[in-house]
Amino acid sequence: MQRFIPRRHALALLAALATMPVASAWAVDAGAQARSFVTMFGSKLVGVVNSDISLEKKKQDILPLLEQYVDVDAIGRYCLGRYWRTATPDQQARYIKLFHQVLVNAITDKIGDYRGVTFVVGTSAPSGDDTAVSTVINRPGQPGADTQWIISTASGSPKVVDVVGEGASLRLTQRQDYGSFIARNGGNVDALLRALDKQIANHH
Repeated sequence: MQRFIPRRHALALLAALATMPVASAWAVDAGAQARSFVTMFGSKLVGVVNSDISLEKKKQDILPLLEQYVDVDAIGRYCLGRYWRTATPDQQARYIKLFHQVLVNAITDKIGDYRGVTFVVGTSAPSGDDTAVSTVINRPGQPGADTQWIISTASGSPKVVDVVGEGASLRLTQRQDYGSFIARNGGNVDALLRALDKQIANHH
């Protein structure tokens, strides 16, 4: 099983969220609201990522922002796919807890790679029940990277539920990876839980 979140997704997620200007106000329509949300969220992160504080302090400061503005539970349920419905309540609870930690590790590990980036928020468009916000991430010495942010209000407030980088969806890629891993282990969700637990234990 690959590590959670391919590098292109982890880097895109951190970079885009950390380099957007501040929105002046929430807009009325869903598209403008989603763009304002992405802008607002990024403004809270840019000060952390570009600050002179230690890497460990940056990680500590970013954690509550990820918990508040990324719907980690929804992403986790989606990634488990059909196995979410067959998992026991205890397995679901353990999985969500592990998923939170693996996601946080994948994102915060990339903090040091993104000083000096710039970010442009583009257009927005419906994406099923959600809204896709197009952006371009510019890193020093590298070509701009087109990234889409999928914003949902299902939780009652706008939150990130997916990021699409290089044409690949973070949550769909992970769903396929988790599904294949569980299938190879006889449909046993506990096998995935043990693998995630081991990944966290081996994290440096």
